[in-house]
Amino acid sequence: MSADLLYNIAVWAVPVLVAITFHEAAHGFMARRFGDDTAYRLGRLTFNPVKHMSPTGTVLVPGMLLLAQAPFLLGWAKPVPVNPNRLAAPRRDMIWIALAGPGINLVLAVVSAILGHLAVLLPDPAATWAVDLLRRSILINVILAVFNMIPIPPLDGGRVAVGLLPLRLAVPFARLERYGFFILIGVVLVLPLVGRYAGLDLDIFSTIVLEPARFLIGLIMWMTGYF
Repeated sequence: MSADLLYNIAVWAVPVLVAITFHEAAHGFMARRFGDDTAYRLGRLTFNPVKHMSPTGTVLVPGMLLLAQAPFLLGWAKPVPVNPNRLAAPRRDMIWIALAGPGINLVLAVVSAILGHLAVLLPDPAATWAVDLLRRSILINVILAVFNMIPIPPLDGGRVAVGLLPLRLAVPFARLERYGFFILIGVVLVLPLVGRYAGLDLDIFSTIVLEPARFLIGLIMWMTGYF
């Protein structure tokens, strides 16, 4: 394994683990705030990444993409269980529980940008490593936040949409959750591939995720004075 590959794994793995751990823990903490202690009883109210890791989504898939030096990184964690029956106002409370994950990722992105001012003060090569890690932390957390707000169940944006839609629309929309993974694969991977062969630009992912992410990263950099 080359030194460059080891370095890339080091600067990508830490921010990915922190991002998904805080994301899932935030869902659990917010659920408990609204009366559901399911995540607490299952030991998921923790910042221990092992408790939130999915062998496939957190280790295997990202690891294979890193080894293949893919231009993107894809992965996921074990969802924190939420029991709507324990919530006082399930539809309203689920909106806040869903928003907690992307919300904490945006907070982590801002904190990473602020820490960037301190990282440059470290002696080399520690400064180079810290700056690279923090830049990736900003990127990963913002993309994770934006991606999860796509209004497709079971993503957080889908749960927010279910909570906001009138009941007659929310019920059938919520049923899409069983097909959500396949819809996402189609939008993110299959559609752009088909478009490439057809000579069409069907890269919806860039429009709905990467462009908003670029805007938010620029905004965070401007707010924190970290360029």
